Amino acid sequence: MEEEASALMEEREPIPLSALQHAVYCLRQAALIHLERLWEENRFTAEGHVLHVAADKPGGRRVRGVRRVTALAIGSPRLGIAGVADLVEFRAEGDREIAFPVEYKRGKPKLHRADEVQLCAQALCLEDMTGQAVPAGALFYAETKRRVEVSFDSDLRALTMSTIDALRDVFSSRVTPLPTQQRSRCRACSLAGLCKPQIAGRAVRDWRRRTVDRMLAERI
Repeated sequence: MEEEASALMEEREPIPLSALQHAVYCLRQAALIHLERLWEENRFTAEGHVLHVAADKPGGRRVRGVRRVTALAIGSPRLGIAGVADLVEFRAEGDREIAFPVEYKRGKPKLHRADEVQLCAQALCLEDMTGQAVPAGALFYAETKRRVEVSFDSDLRALTMSTIDALRDVFSSRVTPLPTQQRSRCRACSLAGLCKPQIAGRAVRDWRRRTVDRMLAERI
């Protein structure tokens, strides 16, 4: 049974690594983009696109003994995820190389862990591909022009795995979730006009109220 489940997972279209970042920020946003294929540019997404232009060109070179590979295609059939890493540094440790993924982001470090989950998912892919543990990576933010090193500890790995599971359930059911309860995130979302979080949330509340009223009336 386990072998059959693994084979089925490998046949499925993999979850994009970028979808995990969207899912942590808002599961509905991830579904709108990757399930319903909706997209709308704003200043933030445009800046992010410009930032990735250089990193999206495949290449490799060695800098001070570190092998640097840009736009590296990575994936994990075991987990059903795949994507492209902006930059992976392969650092020599004895007779082996340890991967160190670096993801480029616009802006500055955030309060939520969406960027960290995307980076951790890259590490999981690299571990499966190389057979070596990937203990850490980094997020480079354009606004601060600094790297923030990220340790792939048990808490971050658990959050990444739960996000993969949640997104797989959404893709399997093909049902777009309700808007996030953290409405402050909606203001910076490029899909706010397409998502209409207030209308969607109100429609569900009205449906629940009508359903409860009907059930109560039937019991009387």
